[in-house]
Amino acid sequence: MREHVHLIGIGGVGMTALAGLLHRSGCRVTGSDGKLYPPTSTILESLDLEVLCGFSAEHLQPAPDLIVVGNAISRGNPEVEEMLDRGLPYTSMPRLIAERFLAGRHSIVVAGTHGKTTTTSMLAWVLTHAGREPAYLVGGLPLNLEYPFALGTGGAFVIEGDEYDTAFFDKGPKFMHYRPDTAILGTVEFDHADIYRDLDHVKQTFSRLTSLIPRRGLLIRHEESAITRDVTFAALARVEGFGLAAGRWQADQIRDDPDGTRFRILRDGEPFVEVALAGGGEHNVRNALAAVAAAHEQGVSAKEIGLALDAFRGVRRRLELRGEADGVAVLDDFAHHPTAIGETVRTLRRRFPGRRVWAVLEPRSWSLRRNVFQKQLADSLHDADRVVVAPVYRAEDVPESERLDVARLVDDLGAGGTSARLIARAGDIVNHLAESAEPGDLVVVMSNGGFDGLHRRLLSALELRSQAAGRR
Repeated sequence: MREHVHLIGIGGVGMTALAGLLHRSGCRVTGSDGKLYPPTSTILESLDLEVLCGFSAEHLQPAPDLIVVGNAISRGNPEVEEMLDRGLPYTSMPRLIAERFLAGRHSIVVAGTHGKTTTTSMLAWVLTHAGREPAYLVGGLPLNLEYPFALGTGGAFVIEGDEYDTAFFDKGPKFMHYRPDTAILGTVEFDHADIYRDLDHVKQTFSRLTSLIPRRGLLIRHEESAITRDVTFAALARVEGFGLAAGRWQADQIRDDPDGTRFRILRDGEPFVEVALAGGGEHNVRNALAAVAAAHEQGVSAKEIGLALDAFRGVRRRLELRGEADGVAVLDDFAHHPTAIGETVRTLRRRFPGRRVWAVLEPRSWSLRRNVFQKQLADSLHDADRVVVAPVYRAEDVPESERLDVARLVDDLGAGGTSARLIARAGDIVNHLAESAEPGDLVVVMSNGGFDGLHRRLLSALELRSQAAGRR
């Protein structure tokens, strides 16, 4: 009889990917969560898995062979309490991945504050496109790949290495379970203010990751990030750096246009391959350099790498064009940190010179909901022409003394010459944009959540505006 594995909190992207790996490996997989939304709900449906709505002790009848507890699940959850009371076997997502899927594979762990999902997706796609049949698990939805997971038959397992904690019973970072043979480490900054005290706490965590890489292994690091160099100074593995103008892997002849970014990759100062990348932006150039270094280590040729990156379409919710209506383009961006927000706005500026940029922000990540980034967030939005800010998501969960002051953020932007407004409800934001956005404008919606379906509602409102004006 097939092993029955039950996932509590199956709706997260990582847990959905794990469910897929377990299903493909022959397990009977069930799971539970709150209300599910696309795209993870769509993936689970396509796999024909039994997903239960809500949490109940009855979901553990009869008892599964193993329970996986997601890191969003805490004590007090009915299934967790039933599991503990009955002494049922349980584990975490990262530990199970290490035990079931990493043994005997070359583990390539992609870590850092920014760019993990895109770099993991790029590398998984390059290896797949080149016929290397990698296994992979991505914490997002690559547009080139059918699913964010694959068992693969090749030697490499590419995995996104999240520094967030593992489970309520294991507060260490996920990536400490992943046994890196090759580790990619991008920019390191303070983030996840709900679990890390300060930058030094973050640095300690990434230093621990460095200590796991064996001497025979490879560390691929962002050479232009002083903090990244600092946390990896004691590495015993071979080190290859990447950066726009530093490290073994560099880029030059960078040219932005509406279709993306074109650039040349250099290895040891010599031309390696020219790339036309649809994603665009210097941050994606750096992501590509890291992926190229890892792919080259796996024996992929420069020609194969170039062809794969030329075909790379990006990742959902990473500056993803959701549609255009009445001449207004609406884009979606995950937007979890001020540095990433600033890079997104600058990328739009470079790719679409002369077009007006609207930044619509929902402070939703744990870091953005706190005032630790009060000034930095204002600085990151100054390059936008117009800014609309929604209230802090579930503000009551953050003490007022620690909470982002959205009114102050709007005032600071205005004082710096950037037009900004605080609008309380998503419907009112849609109305404001439908009245004020002009043909040619770019609206980038920034949230790591659903934002009450704002993208879809705005495109519908703009379509209605176009019809009313007789432009269709």
